[in-house]
Amino acid sequence: MSNVPKGSEPAPGAFARAVSEEMRMALTRHRMSGAQLAARIGRSQSYMSKRLRGESSFTANDVAAACEVLGEDLLHLLTNAVRAMRRK
Repeated sequence: MSNVPKGSEPAPGAFARAVSEEMRMALTRHRMSGAQLAARIGRSQSYMSKRLRGESSFTANDVAAACEVLGEDLLHLLTNAVRAMRRK
């Protein structure tokens, strides 16, 4: 059982925000919108928008699916997120 109340999630931390930033950069590189990515991974535009703005955290499954759709290396994206987080 989760310690997080139903319908609520903790605010994204530094790593989650860094992953969101890396995902935005990947979308830019591939000239794909958040709405297009959302449709390709089976999520709503609203769901994706909240995560791309850093208001909510991506799930590990979503990051993996997004990397597959975008042709991005998952380990590289996450490593870049860690590096960016440490610089701040």
